[in-house]
Amino acid sequence: MNQAFLISTGAVALAEIGDKTQLLSLVLAARYRKPYPIMLGVLVATLANHAGAGAVGAWLGALVTPTVMRWALVVSFIGMAIWVLVPDKLDANEANVTRGRLGVFSATVVTFFLAEMGDKTQLATVALAARFHDFVGVVIGTTLGMMIANVPVILLGERFAHRLPTRTVHIIAAMLFVALGALAFVRGV
Repeated sequence: MNQAFLISTGAVALAEIGDKTQLLSLVLAARYRKPYPIMLGVLVATLANHAGAGAVGAWLGALVTPTVMRWALVVSFIGMAIWVLVPDKLDANEANVTRGRLGVFSATVVTFFLAEMGDKTQLATVALAARFHDFVGVVIGTTLGMMIANVPVILLGERFAHRLPTRTVHIIAAMLFVALGALAFVRGV
């Protein structure tokens, strides 16, 4: 396995703990009580969202000079470290999943894709793709990280979510992003 895949998986799995899309997974599981179409919907939405984010990151990585990219990565990873320490809350619109004509799978894909727009894990995917120049490794890694964090929530529901030491996980994720920022700085110097 390559470095881009492993770091992307770990960074996103940790960053996703307590994230609004993880809370959305909990809401979807509680509302529909059909874990398999929800998990498949999360997978499809994440692949689509992170493929777009990875493409933007790869494009940015090829567009800017190495010096500009190094400083952008240092700042983005440090920013992600700070952001990951702030717990997300699911707003009323995101929690109010459409029940109309959409089935469980479709409702999950639409709501999860929209909730992930501009989310820290999407922005982490952009930064990781720009850093590693490995679109496939980053997109597969970040998608796997999302699934690692969300599948247990979907399967075990609220009991599992309340037992996670989210503050500790947020601190570990923040330290990982600081380390990635420091690594980007050191490799550029």
